[in-house]
Amino acid sequence: MSGMITKKYSVPKRAFDADIDETEVFLITGVAEHVYRIQSVIFAEQGGNTGTTIEMSIDANAAGTDVFLFKSEALPPNQTFVWNEPIIMQGTDKLRVKATVSGADVDVWVSYIDEYYEN
Repeated sequence: MSGMITKKYSVPKRAFDADIDETEVFLITGVAEHVYRIQSVIFAEQGGNTGTTIEMSIDANAAGTDVFLFKSEALPPNQTFVWNEPIIMQGTDKLRVKATVSGADVDVWVSYIDEYYEN
C-alpha cells in the first residue's frame, strides 16, 4: 500500500434555467474524474403555451452525439413534468435540455450528487 489516503466526496448540487426555449441548454457539464448521480429533473411550463414539447439528452464524453432520454414529451400549459429515474453521468458527459417550440417558456431544475476522489 502506498500510504496515500483517498477521500471520497459526495456533494449535493443543483442546476437550473428559468426560461428554456428551442435553444439547447447544458445544465451539467461534466469534469473528468467526477461521477454525477442525477436524482430528478423538473420541467414547469410557465407561459400558458399549448403545443410545448421538451427533450432531454446526454452528450456522452462531450463528443457531440446526443443519447436521448426522452424526446418530444408533451408539456401542457402551466403543467409540470418530473423525471425521477436515476441517471449516472461521468467524466465530460453533458446533460442537455431543450423545449422544441419557438417562444416556449419552461423552467427546469435538476438535483444531483457530484462524487469525486481526492488524495
